[in-house]
Amino acid sequence: MLATRRLALALVLALAAPSAALSQQKLKFAHVYETSEPYHAWALWAAGEIAKRTGNRYTMDVFPASSLGNETQINQSLSLGTVDMIYTGQAFAARIYPPLGIGGAPYMFRDFDHWKKYAESAVLHDLEEAYYKKGGNKPIAAVYYGVRHTTANKPIVRPEDMKGLKLRVPDAPLYIMYPKVVGANATPIAFAEVYLALQNGTVDAQENPLPTIFAKKFYEVQSHINLTGHITEMLFVIVSGPLWSRLSLGEREVFQDVFREACAKATAEIAASEIRLVDEFAKKYGKTVVKSDRAAFKRAFAKFLVGPDVAWDKALYDKVQALK
Repeated sequence: MLATRRLALALVLALAAPSAALSQQKLKFAHVYETSEPYHAWALWAAGEIAKRTGNRYTMDVFPASSLGNETQINQSLSLGTVDMIYTGQAFAARIYPPLGIGGAPYMFRDFDHWKKYAESAVLHDLEEAYYKKGGNKPIAAVYYGVRHTTANKPIVRPEDMKGLKLRVPDAPLYIMYPKVVGANATPIAFAEVYLALQNGTVDAQENPLPTIFAKKFYEVQSHINLTGHITEMLFVIVSGPLWSRLSLGEREVFQDVFREACAKATAEIAASEIRLVDEFAKKYGKTVVKSDRAAFKRAFAKFLVGPDVAWDKALYDKVQALK
């Protein structure tokens, strides 16, 4: 009788073991940023928190620095379900639902506070929901990426100073809009290849927030940090449709809570480092920091932000501008 009971128990455990293994899932989170940047550090923190809050049902490996592909590729992988979560810029997400790109348009925001109001607004929430309905992938949080500025080997004070400049930009329409309007030559190059392109003269200039310019060491191969402040950028944390569909309501809440907390912490770090780096680039690294005439740039872009070439209507533009 005892031997029979033991055999039955062993059979139950053997049958249960595969089921338990299947209940534990290892996820892939992909992004293109350096391990030294807050986005990565807080993604690692989030991975640990998700494991803890789901009782290790979900664990997550974070793949930084384009190790699973450039930004276009990881967006494609998200839709294919070969990665489970990503950070991505607005212009890349807007390929699925174009009006979502409005937050990444040049000179859309007055300042950081205006951007923050937008990031917390029903306007953005509605755009994210429309993106989700269109493509099936779910944005769950947004993090401040910083104000994009232009590095070059010359000063850029007014829009005309950019005429003919070979400017590296990400390969998405709103980034290309910036050089196009001011007469520069847009040169899309993958993020991981920008340093070498600047070093060997393939491009004359690039544009990114100060923390990214520092993390990617672009200042080593550019003499001038021009504070053009042309795009106030954010990244979305997006969950793949296949993963989102199999999460329970409680698990969805865990993912959202964890990443919103992570994004709030990263946003605070990025905003603080932007202030600090203006002085550091000049005093510590010997760069020429130029205060560009942002008002002149903004005037140059005004008519294009509600023109026929953008993917949003004037009503949406007015809603964004009305946020205070």
